Amino acid sequence: MKIIETNIENLFVAESTKNVDARGSFSRLFCQYELSSVIEQRKIEQINYSVSQKLGLIRGMHFQYPPHSEMKIVRCLKGMIWDVAIDLRSNSKTFLKWHAEVLSEENMRFMIIPEGFAHGFQVLKANSELFYLHTASYNKDYEGGIRFDDPIVGIKWPMYISDLSSRDASHRLLCSEFKGLTI
Repeated sequence: MKIIETNIENLFVAESTKNVDARGSFSRLFCQYELSSVIEQRKIEQINYSVSQKLGLIRGMHFQYPPHSEMKIVRCLKGMIWDVAIDLRSNSKTFLKWHAEVLSEENMRFMIIPEGFAHGFQVLKANSELFYLHTASYNKDYEGGIRFDDPIVGIKWPMYISDLSSRDASHRLLCSEFKGLTI
């Protein structure tokens, strides 16, 4: 696996190698050893899978407050998405900056999103399937969200927004009093 640094500290993109022969193909979805420089001593606590049917749909921007903050490893198994992470760490030089990557079954990329980030994505190909690894279990009492269209963050979504859950539409806009997350 190849680990690629982004312009935001501790936010990484990684690529798997796809081995193809007459039988089909093989690739590693996760390897603790190969990703140990990024994952360090964290353990995977939860694995999620989602299917997003509608082109242009947005899911996000979600995070969990401490002490239930989590690292997420997000991979697109089928289709294509535009994956976005927003730095919410109060002590970060890139506080409220965002980074996006196209993740697809073809490019074999995945995003490694550390604690203290909001995460979401837009579907670029209908019926996209995602595989998420989490270092903490979901806790409803500690869930948080940032509006997908928050002007303070200024995400430039690549296409028309065709669908959004009522939960995601109801996230509050950030205000100047938002000081971020202490991780």
